[in-house]
Amino acid sequence: MTVDPIAGGGSAERTLQISRSLNRIGHQCTILTTDTGLSETYLEQCDRWGLRVLVLPSLWKRFYVLKPSRQLFKEVVASADVVNLMNHWTLINALTYRTVKELAKPYTVCPAGALTIFGRSSVLKKLYNHLIGREIIRRANGHIAISQNEIDQFGSYGVPPDRITVIPNGINPDDFSKTDETKFRERLGIGDAPFILFLGRLNIIKGPDLLLEAFCRCSQDEHMKSYHLVFAGPDGGLLRQLQQTAEAANVKDRVHFPGHIGGPEKFAACRRAHFLAIPSRREAMSIVVLEAGISRTPVLITEQCGFDDVARVAGGMVVAASVEGLQKGLRAMTSDPARLQMMGQNLEQLTRDRFLWEHIADRYLELFLRITQ
Repeated sequence: MTVDPIAGGGSAERTLQISRSLNRIGHQCTILTTDTGLSETYLEQCDRWGLRVLVLPSLWKRFYVLKPSRQLFKEVVASADVVNLMNHWTLINALTYRTVKELAKPYTVCPAGALTIFGRSSVLKKLYNHLIGREIIRRANGHIAISQNEIDQFGSYGVPPDRITVIPNGINPDDFSKTDETKFRERLGIGDAPFILFLGRLNIIKGPDLLLEAFCRCSQDEHMKSYHLVFAGPDGGLLRQLQQTAEAANVKDRVHFPGHIGGPEKFAACRRAHFLAIPSRREAMSIVVLEAGISRTPVLITEQCGFDDVARVAGGMVVAASVEGLQKGLRAMTSDPARLQMMGQNLEQLTRDRFLWEHIADRYLELFLRITQ
């Protein structure tokens, strides 16, 4: 629906990286998307990587309503050996599915955590599922979950576990090789003070309100007094509320909202943070955990992030998705700074061993070959 890294989030990143990785091993990928948030920089990047991007104009960007082109859909689907539908609640998926069905092409679905009706537009989502969404999921030749906790979500659509392939998110270390660590601190004006980093949209699903309330409750603890909290991400409807909460709790000088960050600045933020906090109320599998891992930075995440391996390898802490759970995690992780370095090393090792895109591409290819033979 969009390849904009701000609006598209993890789905946009996954689309780009898996296409890039498959292309590297000799398989031409075409990305069909809308012009919402599409930049010349993105197109130039895809061109350098040998990726073909086909763009449909948006008539209503709020709901990604596009101007359909029946001929374009037929051409791109006819030329493909297999079609992969990313996300779920999109008109572009519905129109592509219609063409896939007409041409009898095999296809896979990767909802990336979008199957559950949560948040805004619940009525429209229920209508979408009634008209075509459930059919798209049920009739797919392959079903891709990005974490184990997505298997039950497929089950609610009538898809049995033996038809589901778990292929996680990944990371490309080369994308995190450049950094300017001094510049980021200067922009925030925090000097050498330790800081906790949140990366993501400031909306209800990502849980920044839970994290800020937890921070406020323990901000005057002896080992927390020097810590700052940085919310790096675009406003998803909660910015003003978060600013008011920080002001009411007298911590506004220690809470920062730099907006969306990317590229070398994001890598610098990840590397310099004492740890990343990911307080999501719902998440299929957080790419931010991998960004922290490749930066050798530990994480504090909730049990809803789909990444229980963090606790297994002692790469951080997994807590309840509540103010109380996050408060407990903040106190534990800030009370023992020496342990954070070991956690970061553990998370980096896990990331490099299991979550590099170059290896994950092979799992996609295995699935595609299986359903096309």
